[in-house]
Amino acid sequence: MGQQIERLAQFVADTRWEEIPESVRQHAKLVLLDTLGVVLAGAERPEVVELRDRLGATAGSGATVLARGWPTTDPRTAALLNGSAGRSIELCEGHRYVPFQGAVQILPGILAVGEWAQANGREMLSALILGYEVGARLRAAMTARPLAHPNGQTALLGAIAAGARVRGLNAAQTSCALRIGATLVLTCSYNNAVAGATVLNVGGGMSGFAAALAPDLALAGFVAQDDAIEEALASLVGDGFRSDGFLDELGTRWEISRNYFRLRACCNPIYAALDALEDALAELRPHPDEIARIDVATYSFASVMRNPDPPNYFASKYSLPHAAAGIVLKGSAGFGSLDEAAVHDPAFAALRHRVHVSEDPAMTAVFPRLKPARVTVTLNDGRQSTCLCESPKGDFQRPHQESDIREKFRELAAVQLTPAGVTAIENAIDSSEQWSNVRELVELLRRHGRTQA
Repeated sequence: MGQQIERLAQFVADTRWEEIPESVRQHAKLVLLDTLGVVLAGAERPEVVELRDRLGATAGSGATVLARGWPTTDPRTAALLNGSAGRSIELCEGHRYVPFQGAVQILPGILAVGEWAQANGREMLSALILGYEVGARLRAAMTARPLAHPNGQTALLGAIAAGARVRGLNAAQTSCALRIGATLVLTCSYNNAVAGATVLNVGGGMSGFAAALAPDLALAGFVAQDDAIEEALASLVGDGFRSDGFLDELGTRWEISRNYFRLRACCNPIYAALDALEDALAELRPHPDEIARIDVATYSFASVMRNPDPPNYFASKYSLPHAAAGIVLKGSAGFGSLDEAAVHDPAFAALRHRVHVSEDPAMTAVFPRLKPARVTVTLNDGRQSTCLCESPKGDFQRPHQESDIREKFRELAAVQLTPAGVTAIENAIDSSEQWSNVRELVELLRRHGRTQA
């Protein structure tokens, strides 16, 4: 298996921009656009603002924090803050086939290290594509522990691969950085999510920190054991690691092209229930006060997200009753609908308690091939509508249109940018392979940033 890790490291170090298919390059720019918007909006969360103030007081310089005022700090701190921000609003993309939220944990490190190293646009995009490749393939080969959230796990190793690529490390140095990274991998609990424990997002931010740190450790002469990755993922933070098929179609099947995008500001497993709810509401067309109850049956992983009284904004992202209330009351579960005020809105609270969630074992049996949910809406007068959704919009069966992703970016980026700035950044990312320096993006952000909330 060690030879396969070496081959993967060589692929990261040696793959040229011209060897990446044009369709993959274009898709990577859409991932970049989407993830940047998520980071910009998440940077306004109060815990992220407070952490930025505290870490900024003792940090160095060289990279930009993507937040109001655009403060400069060292690449490690910038990557940590930007990654934590991106994870905080539960709108980051993910992989269709394995639990892997790659871009939001990889891109912050690329931008911070790339700004400091004055990398060009092609190197930035190549690093995103190749880092995503490493993290997704390692996650597919790993058997995760049931309670372990993917934050800070194989995405951290993907971020390190991307950081090594931006820094120009050769294959041996990249391999060393990756194996060093096996010691930095985290074990965040899924229970953090439903408890509203925002420390879960720092786990994602640490991936960017590692992207800036591990290459320097390798260059400084630190070493790691040859089987560090296999041991960590099989026995320490994971429960198994399969070598068969690990490198199948390497260079022809690109993992970043197998992702999904999120349009709803809540955890992806509950999306199918929300789709079914929308269908039932379209049939009945009720006023919210006419709804007696909403019954949801879904697979086990989604069914635990049933708390009708989420304790805070972050926990509300993992409450199916809360997201359902957004659909009923605001016609949406997007960023603007599931905001801080919604958590404390009496109308939301009342409706949340009329949503009842249970597991259907038959649905659990078909997961993860399908992610189904069945929703029955019952009105006060006895009328009912029952709708089934086998897999949600945005998944591999029904991907979102590019126009939907761009509209999401414009909403999120507007939290920090002027209207002209939103357009300027979108246009700049569309031609990002032409950037001579990542700092071109930062200069545009500074020029078009809002000065007040």
